[in-house]
Amino acid sequence: MAVRGRDAGARVPLRWRAAGPLLAALLTASACAIPADQDDTLTTGALDATLERRAAAVLAHDRAGYLDALAPEAAKLRAAQRTELDRLADVPLKSWTYDVKDITEQDGQWATAEVELRYRIAGYDTAPVATRRVLELMRDGDRWYITADRPADGASGQLWQQGDVEVVKGDHSIVLGVGRGAEELRQIADTVDLAVPAVSEAWPRPWSGRVVVLVPDSVSSMAKLLGSPETSYRGIAAVTTGEAGGTGERPAIADRVVVNPQAYATLGSFGQRIVLTHETTHVATRTSTSAATPVWLSEGFADWAAYRGEDRSAEAVAPELADAVRGGRTPAKLPADRDFGFDGEAAELAGAYEGGWLACELIAERWGTEKLIAFYETVGGHQGREGAVEQAMKAVLATTLEQFTADWRDYLAARLG
Repeated sequence: MAVRGRDAGARVPLRWRAAGPLLAALLTASACAIPADQDDTLTTGALDATLERRAAAVLAHDRAGYLDALAPEAAKLRAAQRTELDRLADVPLKSWTYDVKDITEQDGQWATAEVELRYRIAGYDTAPVATRRVLELMRDGDRWYITADRPADGASGQLWQQGDVEVVKGDHSIVLGVGRGAEELRQIADTVDLAVPAVSEAWPRPWSGRVVVLVPDSVSSMAKLLGSPETSYRGIAAVTTGEAGGTGERPAIADRVVVNPQAYATLGSFGQRIVLTHETTHVATRTSTSAATPVWLSEGFADWAAYRGEDRSAEAVAPELADAVRGGRTPAKLPADRDFGFDGEAAELAGAYEGGWLACELIAERWGTEKLIAFYETVGGHQGREGAVEQAMKAVLATTLEQFTADWRDYLAARLG
């Protein structure tokens, strides 16, 4: 299909990318002015304590408490933060915490601090969303005040900075939208509610069964949430962000499905269901996806889960690859990660998705769906990319990568020729 979904988190697994911290960059100061130490320095302990009070003010929707640590003369900052807090009013927050990472600069009157914000949406997030902000502070007498708040390098925007947030809840989903009508958001929630049980059948492993969807007002706003150029997403109907894996050392971070409203609207109900089922699969498989997982497997499995049970021919699902096979251009190898680049040619990108889908189709057809799932888990459980696919091919499928590639090429000819 011409307009596809995408797992942004899986492109760079085990590292929280700019796309990951979508909603959580609303960070400023504390709930009251920050006391200076005896030598007039700003300490992490003082800032931590103040931010704890500020976090409580967010959860209580206490506007005065939320703004108290801002410099009284910082009129624009205070107005912007007042507006952002108001836009959070309908978002059902379960938790909101700050962690001071470092006070990076300090010269007596001025200081700069890097702070991480983590929050969860009640009833949906089993892990927090995280983002980093940089705070600039000024000492006035025996108090420190926030004078500026900006994203840390590489951090992205957040939905509530873009406008009033409308919230629609489904049985298995919550959809947060800006500049989109309630009817549109309800339709998306209903589609995700259909996707969740379908994904649970395809991936019968424990997962939350809950999906958070963000719908900005334009592809430009989507790009700001993801921290990437707008051109990267014009043909992408949706993207899933998150942190692959999740270990005892660093727990997994919550996923967000971000919809491109322009591209999504061009799809019929079938295409919309496929896209959101694909994205929901990324949410479900997140903890089994790691740096060892090639993109052809993560994207191919998501397409396999989305299309299984659908009455569609292989040619209809994989038209670009069908043209290549019939034109004598059958790929020599499984798609490489670079073939899934957002800035690549549309036909090549589509062919990469189709090749990954048919590789998963082959495994499910020849070895069975349980073997496909076990293969996915085994690859993701490997320590690093090198040898991950080869080891899983041997252990789970009793074959080699070379033989599987040859079988896959034959399978393409049989299904698409």
